[in-house]
Amino acid sequence: MDTLRERLGRALFTRVAGPAGPVNRDRIHGTPGPRWFGPERPIRTVHGDASMFIGGLRALLLQSLHPLAMAAVAAHSGFRGDPWGRLQRTSTFLAVTTYGTADDAGRAVERVRAVHERVRGTTATGEAYHAADPLLLGWVHVAEVDSFLTAHQRYGAHPLDAAGCDAYVADTARVAEALGVVDPPRDLAALTGRLAAYRPELRATREARDAARFILLHPPLPWFARPPYAVLAANALSTLPPWARELLGVPRLPGVEETLVRASGHAMTRTIRWAMSPPPPAAGDPR
Repeated sequence: MDTLRERLGRALFTRVAGPAGPVNRDRIHGTPGPRWFGPERPIRTVHGDASMFIGGLRALLLQSLHPLAMAAVAAHSGFRGDPWGRLQRTSTFLAVTTYGTADDAGRAVERVRAVHERVRGTTATGEAYHAADPLLLGWVHVAEVDSFLTAHQRYGAHPLDAAGCDAYVADTARVAEALGVVDPPRDLAALTGRLAAYRPELRATREARDAARFILLHPPLPWFARPPYAVLAANALSTLPPWARELLGVPRLPGVEETLVRASGHAMTRTIRWAMSPPPPAAGDPR
């Protein structure tokens, strides 16, 4: 009979990885061959932790502040009609490039590049966008890496030291270059500088505010899943830089965020980590 831990872990994994998740997981981890990243690399530590649930939400909110990137998402990604499908495709890509064989990682990158090449259009204000534009790819990359690392350093089971943070940024640069990002940052200082360089281009468009409302207030979830999701969303918000929150029109709650919100985030990530980790072997089990 399944335990509560097994049922919860399976439900979370299915949400994030989709119905093909178990097959993909076996292929990603079980196929022999060289990998882009060995087991000791920080990218494996960060991307394998429950803090990614918070980091992923933060990344979506932060990425929405570039009007061209947000226009491309609003017009082409189907994030409203099929948000779970988009999440599952993204999580599978991260898993393949982080843990899969070099051949599988390369093929995953080529599929994404082919999609980016087709995504073109014009914003409501007449600005042209192309998802394969290295500047847009660079923004999506730095917003994502900053979000994953920020969430991990606050909520991860094993936060990285300074050298580990630099190494994580360097690891992600390999994937970014393969996707078409020109000269991605390779240490934390460069990542911080690159984010600052994008600031003049960022603003909260109507699409960005609509996306934030959808992500924060109207997630496509059954009622019983909304309270834990709200905890993740509140913690994603709390880790955004003040300027990003100001653009999105989300006020801070001094005192509450540093105590109740942060404590709830730690409790939720511990619960997810417990549910999605293999249970300890029973007494006498040779594992």
